[in-house]
Amino acid sequence: MIHISASLLAADYARLGDEVQRAEKAGVDSFHFDMMDGHYVPNFAFTPNHLKSLRTYSDLPFHAHLELSNPDDVLSKFPGLQADT
Repeated sequence: MIHISASLLAADYARLGDEVQRAEKAGVDSFHFDMMDGHYVPNFAFTPNHLKSLRTYSDLPFHAHLELSNPDDVLSKFPGLQADT
């Protein structure tokens, strides 16, 4: 079975909600969110607030990929994270 998990790193950040809906209509099975802290990898991507905001656009599973160098310093900001895995 093929499972397509769309990464939103290539999405138009000004239209993330529309991009989520467009990907869902195209047949993706889930969404993959790279959540970076700027230390483990040299850039930033999505935050817990992005997932919370985008949850209203799709009921498909959200997968959070945490790329953190100091997870103990950051994980306290993730209670109630709107991710499925």
